[in-house]
Amino acid sequence: MFFPGWFSVGEVTFPERKQGGAPGSRAEGGPVGLPEAPALSDSRGARLTGFATDGSIARPCVLGTKAGEVPRRFVLKALTIFSGNANRELAQSICRYVDTPLGDAEVTRFADGEIYVEIKENVRGVNCFVVQPTCSPVNDNLMELLVMIDALKRASAGTIVAVIPYFGYARQDRKSKPRTPISARLVADLLTAAGVDRVLAIDLHAGQIQGFFSIPVDHLYGMPVLMEYMRSRFTSDAVIVSPDAGGVERARAYSKRLGASLAIIDKRRPAPNVSEVVNIIGDVRGRDAIIVDDMVDTAGTLCAAAQAVMDQGARAVFACASHGVLSNPALDRIMASPLKELIITDTVTPRVAVKECPKIRILSVARLLGEAVKRIHHGDSISSLFI
Repeated sequence: MFFPGWFSVGEVTFPERKQGGAPGSRAEGGPVGLPEAPALSDSRGARLTGFATDGSIARPCVLGTKAGEVPRRFVLKALTIFSGNANRELAQSICRYVDTPLGDAEVTRFADGEIYVEIKENVRGVNCFVVQPTCSPVNDNLMELLVMIDALKRASAGTIVAVIPYFGYARQDRKSKPRTPISARLVADLLTAAGVDRVLAIDLHAGQIQGFFSIPVDHLYGMPVLMEYMRSRFTSDAVIVSPDAGGVERARAYSKRLGASLAIIDKRRPAPNVSEVVNIIGDVRGRDAIIVDDMVDTAGTLCAAAQAVMDQGARAVFACASHGVLSNPALDRIMASPLKELIITDTVTPRVAVKECPKIRILSVARLLGEAVKRIHHGDSISSLFI
């Protein structure tokens, strides 16, 4: 924790960190926000110089002590990133970007299936980030996240930020029929009751889910990651296709940044996970069509849209989505469809079959999330990451 003016760790007094400089630079105070100190002394006259850091830990190093005294080392921990079992690979990639080791936490299960969590390092006063998408198995991963948050709260963590790249239950954001739940609100209440201080998510299925929380929610988009690849792959001659009316705003944002035109598919959904294409609004003939969506689950909507676009005379059809859920039989449908390539991110842990699918390209959001983690930790603005 940083306080105005001077503050102490043990018997050593440190000045407030300097302002200015790039995040993580010496001018700003290093990756944990500590000052650059040429020489300091503790209450006994021991000489200190600078700080040796390894990302999450800053160590003032004792150069010398009074005669007959043993040198001491004072440790101030400021940032730790933990991970559940949902997407440990992504968490490790985020840690590499932030330049800090992954937090030491044991997340296991008892013989009857109950989840057991043990935080195996001191987190008192530490800014803790828990990386855990609530993807399949949704209930297990959600419960892991809740138990980890509770464990950190009871260990006196300074702040707890839930990093949820994929927010499960997001599609149940309203009452679509009588006597049905609003499960997204229930999940928000569970996270808040568990003790989380902030939520960091990517491409919520509905933006109004942010309003379900009574705590700050940083809602990032996968667009910067996907657009970086799309700009190198497509020209302004391509056409961006929205698979339904609800995705028009997202498709318009992609078309604006790529300088491409826009088309909309009018579809009907007679049953859950079942869709039927009725009409296509816009010209796709003789052009590369790119279908954009927030997620691909069973790929029924996507493959039906791809076939409809090809029937209208498109030269080739591609697709991109932030969340590659890809529940069965998604891969079989994608391989049998006219889709030339599906571009997804690693917000959901890709299965081996997904990684080996020749039609699927996986991009990483580790840099995007890592930069957000650094800025939240330092108290800097992350608004530039929203676009």
